[in-house]
Parts: sequence; C-alpha cells; structure tokens
Amino acid sequence: MDDPIDPFKVPHLVPGVEFIRLNPNIAMHPDGTPVVGSRQFVLDVNEYREQMPKKMMQRPGFGGAGKKIQLKLNSHRIESLPTDRIYQYDVQIGNGKEKRGLIKAIWGSDQLNKRLPGGRIDWLYDGSKLAWSTKQLKEDLKFMVDLDAEPDRNVPKPATNIPVYVPPVSKRPRKDSENAHLVIIRKTTHVDLNTIDAFLNGKTDFGPGVIDAINFLDHLIRENPAKNHINIKKSYFDRDHGAMTDLGDGVEAMRGVYQSIRMAEGKRLVLNVDVSHTTFWRRSSFPSLVNQLSRFMDLEQLQNHWRKDNKDPKTTTYIFNTMKRLKKNSFIVEHEGRTDIEKVKVWRVHDILNMSSREYKFRPFNKETGKEDPEISMPEYYYKRYNIWLQWPALPPVQTTNKTVAFPMELCHMIPGQRYPFKLNDSQTRNMIKFAATKPEVRQNGILAGTKMLNWANDPYLKHYKLKIEEKPIMTNARILDPPVIQMNKEQIKPGTRGSWDLRGKKFLEKNPAPLIYWGVAIISMPGMYQRQIQKPQVQAFVSRFIEVYQSHGGEVHNKQPLVCGPYPDPAKGVEDVFTAVGNKHQVRPQFILFFLPNTSTEVYLRVKKSCDCRYGVYSQCVQGMQAMKNDPQYHSNVAMKVNAKLGGTTSRAINVTNKPNGTYFSKPTMIIGADVSHAAPGIGAPSYAAMTVSMDRHAARYAAGVQTNGYRVEMISTRNLRDMLVPLFRQWMATIAGGNPPDHVYYFRDGVSEGQYLNVLKYEVADMKEIWKELYRLARPNHEVMYTVIVAEKRHHIRFFPGAQGDRNQNPLPGTIVDKDVTHPFENDVYLCSHKAIQGTARPTHYHMLMDEAKVKTDDFQRMLYDHCYQYMRSTTPVSLFPAVYYAHLASNRARAHEDISETDRKLRDSGPTKSTWEKPVEEPKPLLDMINRIGMRWGMWYI
Repeated sequence: MDDPIDPFKVPHLVPGVEFIRLNPNIAMHPDGTPVVGSRQFVLDVNEYREQMPKKMMQRPGFGGAGKKIQLKLNSHRIESLPTDRIYQYDVQIGNGKEKRGLIKAIWGSDQLNKRLPGGRIDWLYDGSKLAWSTKQLKEDLKFMVDLDAEPDRNVPKPATNIPVYVPPVSKRPRKDSENAHLVIIRKTTHVDLNTIDAFLNGKTDFGPGVIDAINFLDHLIRENPAKNHINIKKSYFDRDHGAMTDLGDGVEAMRGVYQSIRMAEGKRLVLNVDVSHTTFWRRSSFPSLVNQLSRFMDLEQLQNHWRKDNKDPKTTTYIFNTMKRLKKNSFIVEHEGRTDIEKVKVWRVHDILNMSSREYKFRPFNKETGKEDPEISMPEYYYKRYNIWLQWPALPPVQTTNKTVAFPMELCHMIPGQRYPFKLNDSQTRNMIKFAATKPEVRQNGILAGTKMLNWANDPYLKHYKLKIEEKPIMTNARILDPPVIQMNKEQIKPGTRGSWDLRGKKFLEKNPAPLIYWGVAIISMPGMYQRQIQKPQVQAFVSRFIEVYQSHGGEVHNKQPLVCGPYPDPAKGVEDVFTAVGNKHQVRPQFILFFLPNTSTEVYLRVKKSCDCRYGVYSQCVQGMQAMKNDPQYHSNVAMKVNAKLGGTTSRAINVTNKPNGTYFSKPTMIIGADVSHAAPGIGAPSYAAMTVSMDRHAARYAAGVQTNGYRVEMISTRNLRDMLVPLFRQWMATIAGGNPPDHVYYFRDGVSEGQYLNVLKYEVADMKEIWKELYRLARPNHEVMYTVIVAEKRHHIRFFPGAQGDRNQNPLPGTIVDKDVTHPFENDVYLCSHKAIQGTARPTHYHMLMDEAKVKTDDFQRMLYDHCYQYMRSTTPVSLFPAVYYAHLASNRARAHEDISETDRKLRDSGPTKSTWEKPVEEPKPLLDMINRIGMRWGMWYI
C-alpha cells in the first residue's frame, strides 16, 4: 500500500478556496490519486472562515503610560459642512469608451455649461461617472455637445500654461456629426451629510450613506485645485512656483501639496495636509529621453542598437521596451516650417512602431486636390514638405492615438508636467531621497506654502457649498513612552531618549552557537569598470580586522585565515569555485562565505544570493569593495551584527522595565508572525512576492522567514502559500521553543494592506492559520485554541508630528512619541507611534491598526511591546521605525527576487519597460520560487538579513 497523503500537500491555489483535505488513512498512488477501493474523500470546509469578525474591534481605551506632551499635527479641523441638500447624478458621455482628455473637453464646453442649472459653479464632476449639485433636475438631461462648435476649441488650460491633450482634428473633411458627443445626466440619489454626524455619534453603522457623503466631500475639496494645478490622485503640483529637481536620466521631481479628508477621534472631520513629491518626465526630445534611460553614450549608438533583429537581440529588445515607456504621453512636434496650428498641436503616443522611419510609408492627404498623394517614406515627406532632412531616420516612428498619424521620433518633444510612473534607478532614487528628505521646519514651511496654494478661504466651490476649514493645525495631547533597557551579554544599556547606543566594547547577547571554522572569501570583479577595485591584500587586511572586531563582540572564530578566492568576473562562477574550494580544503560543507562586490549593482548581488541560497545552501555576506578599502571599525561592527545573526546569534534584546521579575513581555507561550507582499512597479511583469516571518526564540528577537510568488499584484496571501511557508516554521517552533506544544497566543503583524482589505485579512489569512494550527495539534491537544491578536502596520500615510521644543534638536519627535487621539479612527483601535530617531528629514510615524484581539491585551502593555521591540532589530544599534517582524518580512520579500526561477538576462528584459504582455495581467500563475537548500538549517535562520 502507498503512503497516506500528507494533508499539507493538498493544493490550495487562492484565498477563499476552501480547504479540501483528504482523509489521512486513504491509500494513494504516487501521482496523488486514491487507490481503487479506498474510502471516499472527506470535504473539510474551513470552519474559521465564517467565525471571523465582520467588523473591526472597538478601541478598549486609551493608553496612559509615558510623559504627556502637546504637539502639532499636519491636520486641520473641518469647522462646518454644507447644509443644502446635495443631489447625486449619473453622467454618461458618449459610448463610455472616450479618453479622459475628450471627456474633460466635453465637460468644460460652453454648450454643457449652459445646460447645467446654476452653471458649472454649482456642479462637481469626478471626471468619470458621477456628478453632484444642490440643484435638482426635474427630468434627465440629454443633449449633444459639438466640440467643433466651441469658440477656439476652448478647452480649459491649467494655470501652469502646460498644453493639455486636445482631441485630434483630422485633416480630411469630416461629417457634421463626427465631433458631436451625446451627454446624458440622470438623477440617482441624494447625499445626506447628516449620516457623518450620526456615525461619529454612534447612531448608525458605517455604510453606503456615510461612504457617499465622504466621497462627495472628497470631490468638493479637490474640484478647484484639480482645475488649476497638475492633479495626481490627492496631490496637486504647481509647475510655475513649486520646488523642482532634476533626478537625472530624463526624469525630474516636483514638490506639491497633498490633502485628504477623514473622520477622526473626537467626533469630528479633519483634513490631513502634507507635502507631496512625485516624478515627472523632463521636457526633452524623445530620442534624448530614451538615450538617457537606456544609458547609451550618444544617439548614434541608440540608432544602431535598438532593433530586435540586431546581433544582440536581448539588449536591443531591452532598448525597444524602454522606448515603450513613452506610450500614453502627450507631446508636440518641433521642426522648421510648421504652421501656427502645428506649433501648438498636442498629440498623444499610442505606440512605438517596430520599424525605422525610412521603412514607414504612407499616402499624405492633399488639401488642394482633396485626394491622397502617392505613397512616400517619412524622410522623403519631410524633405519635400518642410525642406528638412531627418538626422536619425533609423529610429522608429511614434504612432499617435489617431492611428493614421505618425511622426519621426527625433521631432517629438515631451510636454512637461506628465507623471513618470516607473521605478527609479539607483541614482534617481538617491537624488529623490535627497530632495524629499527635509527637516521638520522646512516641511512645515512646505505645508504652509501648500495651504496658501489651496487657498481654502477663497476656493469658489468651498464658498458656494459653505464648507469651512480651520486655518490653524490641530494641537493634540501625545505621550513619550519610557525606553526599555537593552540587554547585551553581561551588561545592560540605558539608551534614554537618544535613540541610539554605542556597540564599542560590548558583546552580543548570544554569540554564534557553532564556532566559525569552515568559511571562505570571494572577490567579485567587474572588468573595464572605471573606478578602483579592491585588491587581494586589501581583502586580507579587511578580513583580519573583521575577525578582531567580531571576536571583540563575542563572536567565536576558530579559523582566522580563511581561503581567499578570486577575483571573478562571473558572480555565479565565483560562488561555485569558493564553495568547492572551501569544501575540499576542510572536507565538510562550508558554513559561511564573505563576498566583496565591485559596486552597488543589484544584478551582481542577486546572482550571488541566488547561488548561495538556492544552489549551495550556504550563508553569505556581501560587502562593498569601496567600503572595505576604508577598513573602518564601525563598518566592521555593522557587518558583524549581520554575520552573527546569520550564524545563529542574537545582538541584544529589550527588557520590559515595567515587568521587574524577568523583564519579559509575554505571560504565556507567544509567537509573533510578520507578513508582507511586495509588488512590481507599474508596467513591469514581475510577480508579487509574499514573505512571512516567525519568531524563533522566547523573546521574539530572532525570526525565520519563508517566501513565495503570490500571483500578479495579488495582496492577499494565498492559502497554498500560507501553508507552504508556515507549516515548516510552525513545526520548528513547536519542536525547539515549546516542547512540541503550540503557542497560547499569536501576534500577527500584517504590512501593506489598505483599509478595504482589513476584513479579508481576517477571513482568509487568519482563518487559514487557525486551520493549520488545528491540524498540527488536533491529536495532542484537541481542545486547545490559539488566540490571535491581529495588527496592520502602515507607513504609507501622511500624518506627521511637529513637537517643536519638546522634540530633538531638529524638532523631530523623540523615540517613543505616541498619538492615539484627534487623528486616529473615531472608534477602532489604532495608534500612531514614532519609535525611531530620524537621521534625515522629518520622522514618519508608523500607523498600527488592531483588527482583532482574542487575548484582550491591555492597551498600555500592547503599546509598550510595540515600542520596546523596535529596539531588538538585529542589525542596528538604534530603534527602528517599524515593528521588527514586519521589517524582516519586508527584507525577505525583497530578497525573494533572488530566488526567482529566471535568468538575469530575461529579468532585465522583463523589467525594462511596459510591453503589451507586462501591461496586462498574465494568464498563467507565476512559477514558484526556487527552493532553498536546507542542509545547514538555513530555513530556520536569518538568511535574509
């Protein structure tokens, strides 16, 4: 008889697909099918699905621990709401497939304005389907708008004088009806703003009425700034007066203002206002932009290497994909001999054609004869018509949204003020951080400039609807929690409010369990690189100093002369050679390899990690050659913390100063789980990566991690992934931490989930985990139930603290500053915590929202645990800004890229730019990640740190 099936091997493809478990006693064939005559399948629906709460938990009370202070928030109270009755309308323009620019032109037409009762000042429009007004229509409006009849094609222009997209006018005679569009406006319901007050006073539940009211107010505050400034979601940018910087490679960044209305604690509405930074295309010719993005030296190289049929098809496909980033952008055509109309005409890119301008032929329309002329090539046309020769005729033509019209790429110039939506390269990212990271005083001035730009008091729509916003920002009662004591090996450190402590002369809490004996060093080189590369004597000097520093922190190193190999121009070859050489020398599997990299190249780093993790199963640490040349002791200490964690040691732990007997935070066996799902940048066809971390000691200082692909832009972690990642980690935790028993209490920290997905986290992810626990201990402890406390951690928000003199020397909040009033949820259990010291810029607190708490943790105990555990981050001597379980999950999900089953050449091609396949979600699920080799127990260690 075949072995019975493991219930954890049954496929679970997507969240919400119920767990179909086979009876463990069923005999199975090797292919997974039941043996004839065995008992039937047993359908086991996850019983926890429907047991999960249908609402978020309510706030049990406010915290009281810590020093009380007052600080300023970047939020303003809403003083009064509209009192008139608001009617909501459904708007249909054309057949529903019209482009946004055309819809904007129609709504802004004089013909439509004359049809609206009260004029456009009384009407708000979301640019798609909904409109609002204080005027009630007696019957539906149905009429035609002929844009050709508008005086001078009167399309509203932004105040920044940036040309906007004008629907193309054909050069051929058109029928009278070609540019006439049907508009239908139907009354659907009315918006009752009293529902907001009823909800805030606990008289009604949060439902469609409240959502409609908030949606109306959101569009009310954006109506005027969206018409007068560059509008991207809830942010507004003024190109004429806003701060800007060149990020390089054809991209610039602009500083604007963000505003968002929200319901808050204290039974009030508040308006959150902050500075906002977004990237835009620079005004430049298309060839110049592509040249910068693809890093070619000149246009001659670009012209000669972009074609797919060139000798290097992969590289040229990468360049062609880079050109595709120009799609959907507006541009003007610049050359000698243009007419006045042609000089201001705005076009939009539909596609970049896979041919040269020489190969593109068409039949131009002759106005004099009213017929098409004979076929002609693009260079010939421009010579005959405008007496100009194309300089780069081998570049591809740019096809417009009027698909019969195309232009030579060299004549196309990007219109400024158009968002650049793609992932920034390393250089651009560094420049963006420098631009966006401003000190609190500068940020406050930026917010003040933003409020002046918004000019609420003179906003015609706010005045018309009688919405008033308090000019002064909110002052709130906050607290500063007492910092924990840091336990090292034989001494304790009291960091106070400094937000850091010195590692010199200190030994790690726990050294590496096994002495470092079987290890080696590899040098990765890059031939032809212009900067100086590290040499073997410098590597040996670094290794000797590293051993001294690591031993001074308690690390145990028995082999002080590891084998040094290289240099290797091929990273994969380097890993193979050093692994083999160390193994042959010691006749045992290597424990650890130290790599010296030539630069910050992500490609080289990923290749090293892929080979170490998934091919050889050995811990690795990469250091930058330029940094290693300095041989700085502080750098050695930073590297030593990472190496010690990977080899099984622990840097330090926080001691709970309120729990005097043992300084712990848990009164019962407790596990902490962190989870994060990272997604590719827009337009990139890479899969999403799910990562889950599980605490692996009693103090929740060490965490193991599992990673896996999770579909394409799918936020909820699939049932199959949850089981694949967590079952081995749960079993390891039970075997090594709890004597074979499950935990009594689990904290589940989830990162990156929007409010609309909170209930899904409970219904799918938490329910799946509870089902796993039931399977693991159903025989030993059938009546045991693991209690869950579920928290979402969020950094992507715009709340900021400005404590002034009660902050640090830069007027940033001190570590431990916590706010749970005035800008938190009216009823639910959330809090903003600034746990770190801001090294640069303005500190961003983390928003923690507790969704469920079966263990009924006391508010002060929870908030202290949140703060104190930020001091346990393994590779830092400062408290971090995010709870470590989530921080580690974020690191692991980023590292998952190295485990993807794809060549580096194909990865570069895929990630180069938006092709048709990457703009659309692939039909097939992504391939699973490569398995990690677990010969030395890497899966239970901190391999990702």
